[in-house]
Amino acid sequence: MSGTVRNPLTGRPERPLAPATAGRLAEIAAELRARAAGWQRADRGEILSAFGAALAADDDLLAALVADTGRVGESRLERQITAGLIERWARQAPALLAPPAERPASLPGVFVGGDAVPYELVGVISPWNFPLLLGLIDAVPALAAGCAVLVKPSEVTPRFIEPLMRLVPDELPLRVVEGDGETGAALVGMVDAVVFTGSVETGQVVGQAAARAFIPAFLELGGKDPAIVLEGADLDRATSAILWGGTANAGQSCQSIERIYVERGVHDAFLELLVAKAAKVKLTCEGGPIGPIIGPGQEEVIAAHLADAVAGGALVHTGGQIERHGGGHWCRPTVLSQVTHGMRVMTEETFGPLLPLMAVADAQEAVALANDSVYGLSAAVFAGSEPAAMQVAARLRAGAISVNDASLTALVHEGEKHSFGLSGLGSSRMGAASIGRFLRRRAFLVNRSEAADPWWHPLEEE
Repeated sequence: MSGTVRNPLTGRPERPLAPATAGRLAEIAAELRARAAGWQRADRGEILSAFGAALAADDDLLAALVADTGRVGESRLERQITAGLIERWARQAPALLAPPAERPASLPGVFVGGDAVPYELVGVISPWNFPLLLGLIDAVPALAAGCAVLVKPSEVTPRFIEPLMRLVPDELPLRVVEGDGETGAALVGMVDAVVFTGSVETGQVVGQAAARAFIPAFLELGGKDPAIVLEGADLDRATSAILWGGTANAGQSCQSIERIYVERGVHDAFLELLVAKAAKVKLTCEGGPIGPIIGPGQEEVIAAHLADAVAGGALVHTGGQIERHGGGHWCRPTVLSQVTHGMRVMTEETFGPLLPLMAVADAQEAVALANDSVYGLSAAVFAGSEPAAMQVAARLRAGAISVNDASLTALVHEGEKHSFGLSGLGSSRMGAASIGRFLRRRAFLVNRSEAADPWWHPLEEE
């Protein structure tokens, strides 16, 4: 295993990657398993609360996130959201884990009770776009459920691991290890359940490896999230929300708005307003909010999508090229019009701040085009009234739909959702029910009938 840790601001390698060997990974897994039983008996809420409070206040962790990603504002928000989710699970988990009340069964005299058994060791393989949040968004409910957790973040953004591990209480069976694809592959064979967030291609590999290991896999994969804007919508609100939803973290998020369908009657006004707002947004190296392209090679994907769109007749209104500043790669918010579904920018995940805009005749055409995708992660709908927006939202093949806003699923984690198409597999990672992914349910069927030979038992032959 080899590799280097690259600075996204300069493009230069800063140090060699230090992946855990398979042997060391096995030792860590064994150590975590040995601690699992004690953790299940511990006051998990109190320990998790202390962890969240320490994380919220640690500036070394924040500095490492900034160094990993080259961005500032999103890193502060990422730390805040992560601390909030830890506190929420610490508070909510006890009630969610309470055993169900015993109830009578359909057979007379029989009663049904039950409990839940946490998986001993859960593995998490997380991506580079939000290293801390996506490293812990599944790890924390697993810990709250009583599992030990082993996390392997992306090799692109490993700097946050050391300051994070300094904050982990001794009682908390959580280890975050540096590693690459080989490390992740080895991890799958050492755990009882695996959670993966990343590309469809790698997710399919992880899912197949989990099937061979006969363990459950929960996969959160790519997206090509649509936004629909109907006549009557507040265009000022819609353009601001979509601009944020498509360019936050430089568009490097699975729930980014990556394609926009606007009813023809308001298309020109929407386009004019969106262009005016997008043209004012600056890069972080200029004092603005748009950070660098983090993932190595991602700039080539963005450039290829742009070139394909322009070759097909798309018009570029803002941005439109990969820039180099200080050695890093950057892309300004890029508004495109005159696009079609024959272009890659409308069908393939870009993972960049591109906002391709397409005029549609009505809501029916908008829904048909929005659903014309192999993905189905999330979406957004803007309309003149909430009922009108909800009618459209109910027809979309997506797991989370923001109504009169965009990309709310990045900030609001209470809504249970499932992915459609190639955007994922398995139970919801959001909402109170998501803790159930890390539990195996056990039923106790108790016969309290006074009859020595209940009528439903087979009769002995005389």
